[in-house]
Formats: sequence, structure tokens, C-alpha cells
Amino acid sequence: MQTSTRLPPLSAPRAFESAARHRSFSKAAEELSVTPAAISHQIAALEADLGVPLFRRMNRAVELTPSAKELLPGLTEAFDGIRAAVRRLRAHTDTGTLTVTASPSFAGKWLVVRLHRFQALHPEIDVRISASDNLVDLAAGDFDMGIRYGTGRYPGLVVEKLMQNEVFPACSPELIKSGPPLRTPDDLRHHRLIDVQAGDPLMPTWAMWLRAAGVADIPGPSLTFSGSHLALDAAIAGHGVVLAYSTIAAADLAAGRLVRLFTLSLSDQFAYYIATAPGALDRPKVKAFRDWLRDEADSG
Repeated sequence: MQTSTRLPPLSAPRAFESAARHRSFSKAAEELSVTPAAISHQIAALEADLGVPLFRRMNRAVELTPSAKELLPGLTEAFDGIRAAVRRLRAHTDTGTLTVTASPSFAGKWLVVRLHRFQALHPEIDVRISASDNLVDLAAGDFDMGIRYGTGRYPGLVVEKLMQNEVFPACSPELIKSGPPLRTPDDLRHHRLIDVQAGDPLMPTWAMWLRAAGVADIPGPSLTFSGSHLALDAAIAGHGVVLAYSTIAAADLAAGRLVRLFTLSLSDQFAYYIATAPGALDRPKVKAFRDWLRDEADSG
């Protein structure tokens, strides 16, 4: 005897999934904006259609039967998939906002100081920036684009290299005027070194730079921050010498808030990449922002 592939009306499995997830008919009714009686009716119809009981009704709660426990995971996954598909579809429209996720350092020190130029070119696009080090799932549709610092290996995404850093010491001009001399790398022993907490052993460090400069016996950094923007701000405030990343420090160097020290720099093994979900660049607002990012990066 062949098992029937006929599906019950969608409203009944939806009512069951919500009630089973909440273990409550009233909470399911609140979530789906219907009455508890409607939830009870839909579940009774589903039980009749499937020929098995799904809940044991008790005074103030409901308990899942073995059949319900078998059914719930598949339905939850299915409805999660539907919700994700709807989010992606809504994100694919060019009405509303362009959502971009980037690290706090990149967003605060590079992107924000240039964003007015994009807005002047495209006043019809509402841009929203989420500054976070968390790697979001771009395929879920909540964000149109990510700007990521790393190796560029992001499976399932369309990835384009945007910029690469060089790394060198920098400090505030006031520190040069008022502090001990900073004529040679060896003079760094008389200053506080500011660093960024390394997230990977390949990231440049003060130890690497000092070794490349041929300087030994200088104590390690006495101020370490979780983000490049914080380390740069500490250097701007005159608290010491920072190992600056050229991309993040560009605006502060151009404005004279920071001064580069010495000519020696290290190459960064990582880079900034534009990452998008497949097909995202077919949308005009996403392509416009990608093209503007590349123009800004090329102009320095």
C-alpha cells in the first residue's frame, strides 16, 4: 500500500508547529494573531487528517505525543526555510534600505568618514551600517553586503578583494613635540607601545615589527585594545605609539591627528573583502555600493 503524499492545508501544520514549539495553545494564538479556539480547531483537523493524536491536553498545559515529537523538527525546519526565503525575497527588492555589516574599526575609521559621498551620489538609497565583528549569514537575507577582514575564503559567497594594509608605527604630533625623541626605532624603548589584540597568529605585531627593525630588548605593549579604532584613538590622545594599519589610520593620518614614524612597514597577510550572497550584485542598490567602495579604495 502506497503512502499518501497529500499535504494537509498549510494553516493546520503552522498552528501545530507554533503550539508545539511554545507548548501552549494561547501563546501560539498570540504569535499567529488568532484565537486559542482557532488553534485548537486547526490542530484537531490536523489530528483527524493524520489519524494520530498530537497533544495530551492537561489543565494548564499541553504535552506532545510521540507522533508530535516526530513531526515537529521537520515542520520547524520547513517554516524556518519559508521565513528565510521571504526575508531573501524582501531583501532583493530595491525599495527600502541597503544593509551593510562591517567591523567596528572599518566602519568607524574608514567607512563613516566617506559615506557622505555615496549619499550625495545616491540620495534615494537609505544605507544602514551594522558595526560588529560577528560574521553574519549573508545568505539569510538580513544584510545586503558584508565587508570582512580576513583571508577571503568565505564559502558560498561572492568575494572581491577591496584593500590590503601595510602596518607601521604612528603617534600623535604632540607626543613627538613633548615626549622623548623618536628619531630611530630604538627610541621606542622610551615610549608606551599600543597594540591591538591579535585574532590570528599571522596578524602583524609589535614583536614582528621590532624584529624586522633590528631592535631588541624593548618591552612589549603596555596598552592593548580589542579593536584598531580604540588603539588609534589612544594614540591620538597621546598615550603612546600605535602599530597602525594603513587602511584604518588613513583618515587620521590625512587630518594630521596621527604621524607615521619611520619608513619600515610590515605587509598584512589579511585584507578587506566585499562579500555578498550569490545574485546580490544583480540588484542596483548593491552594485552601486560595491562600485562606490571600489572607487573609494582606488582613490586612497
